[in-house]
Amino acid sequence: MHELGIVFHMIDLVEEVGRENGLASVSKVNLRLGQVTGVIPSYLLDCWRWAADKHEMLVGAELAVEEVEADTVCNACGKVYPTLEFGKTCPACGSEDTELLHGLEMELTSIETCDA
Repeated sequence: MHELGIVFHMIDLVEEVGRENGLASVSKVNLRLGQVTGVIPSYLLDCWRWAADKHEMLVGAELAVEEVEADTVCNACGKVYPTLEFGKTCPACGSEDTELLHGLEMELTSIETCDA
């Protein structure tokens, strides 16, 4: 389960940012997560809850995951299509000369706190 390793990395990053900004606690961490990252959101959330509560700054902090849909563009005809539905083959022209545009994101977008 690589989700636990990802969570440990996120916690390290959030604590570093928190210390740099003088935060006593974090209430929410917002994450954009692409559909084709291979990360299972429910596993990530379970790992987060288990691990975050072991860190003083993150006790009770929520992890909010925004799923980013995977889109692919066909270099032959220019059509943008949903990757999960059609894979690497363009549904318009049948070309496999395609590139993933979105869906591999794993980005901490913001950290929220209740600190005054």
